[in-house]
Amino acid sequence: MAEEKKIGVVTHYFGKITVAIIKIEEEGLKIGDTIHFKGHTSDFTQKVESMELEHKTIQEAKVGESIGIKVSEHAREGDVVYKVIE
Repeated sequence: MAEEKKIGVVTHYFGKITVAIIKIEEEGLKIGDTIHFKGHTSDFTQKVESMELEHKTIQEAKVGESIGIKVSEHAREGDVVYKVIE
């Protein structure tokens, strides 16, 4: 069983383009990391393949930033996002 560490929360979800805005609260995030979305009805894991900060592609997100990530399933506002530690 992989360990998981809370990194932030979904503050917005754009359904048409399947992008979740994540407020990074506790630990940074890099391209290639695996993240787990967990909420009232959400529960899925995916690899981070791209991230955007203010419409610019970034490799790494830092605490305090709100980033956009393309998601494989429907995410909801308030979903908690965990980084999966392999």
